[in-house]
Amino acid sequence: MKDVLAPSPVARWAIGLIVGVVFAVPFAATLLFTLATPDGGYSIDRWLAIADPTNAARYAPVWTGLGNSLVLAVVTVAIVLFLFAPTMVLVALRFPNLRRGLEFLALLPIAIPAIVLVVGLAPIYLTIGRAVGTGAWTLAFAYGVLVLPFAYRSIQASIDAVDLRTLTEAARTLGAAWPTILIRVVAPNLRPGLLAASLISVAVVLGEFTIASLLNRPVLQTGLVVVNRQDAWAAAIFTLLALAFAFVLLLVIGRIGRVGSGRNAP
Repeated sequence: MKDVLAPSPVARWAIGLIVGVVFAVPFAATLLFTLATPDGGYSIDRWLAIADPTNAARYAPVWTGLGNSLVLAVVTVAIVLFLFAPTMVLVALRFPNLRRGLEFLALLPIAIPAIVLVVGLAPIYLTIGRAVGTGAWTLAFAYGVLVLPFAYRSIQASIDAVDLRTLTEAARTLGAAWPTILIRVVAPNLRPGLLAASLISVAVVLGEFTIASLLNRPVLQTGLVVVNRQDAWAAAIFTLLALAFAFVLLLVIGRIGRVGSGRNAP
């Protein structure tokens, strides 16, 4: 049955080619836009201007926003890995009856528009601002909620693929403490889901604009908007660089996952 349902190599190549073209055409068009000159030729002068120290002040909003977005990505991933993932494991092992409720709460943010989330988060961030300041890193609390639907699906797929109860009971029988079980037994078996959740979280943080803009926090996307008002070519270049960074990050995380899987294989 699997052989009958599996697509042929030609079909796989055709699907891959179509998807590749759909993704490549906008990137290629943007690249040509940044290279085109008024006389109809092409030049890399606009790319070189990005690294020119004399333009540092002009492009400062992008670099400031990028730094803030990277910090936000790290904090958001930490929230997913050290708070949300252990909660899902606890529900799977001790409170399976709560799974439907947790799933509903985790998937709820995807059904609520970002503008509505901001209306609810604004009073909360007034209190947060008085307590810990108005630094951009505080957006991680909102982003932690925003990435829940994507992180939940990734992690839950890995939880469903392994028998966590048997693994944890075996580890407890051998005398392992719960922290050891989570780090050395549960986490390696959930590695694909945790890596996927981390990657999606980083992608959401780097691409989010609405919440950051309405809460007046400087991030990468708000910086791109500021620079776009002054230099549309520079904004396009920074967008391509951000996409290239996300692609490299995907390759690195995928490589880490393969290396980890190889080490755990018997």
